[in-house]
Amino acid sequence: MNATELREKTADQLNEELANLKKEAFNLRFQQATGQLENTARMRSVKRDAARVKTILNEKAADAAKSEA
Repeated sequence: MNATELREKTADQLNEELANLKKEAFNLRFQQATGQLENTARMRSVKRDAARVKTILNEKAADAAKSEA
């Protein structure tokens, strides 16, 4: 997922995407703790995707606040 795709989504869709990423990160951490995780690089990409979604949400919030003022 890239930033241009995320910027096209609404805030509700981004919040839903963030929740899904957090669930996936939890499941990946659980798999790693039990020794079942095969693709360790997936943890890194999920964390980065979550950070990317948070950044876009903050940008949208800042734009909304700026347009109100």
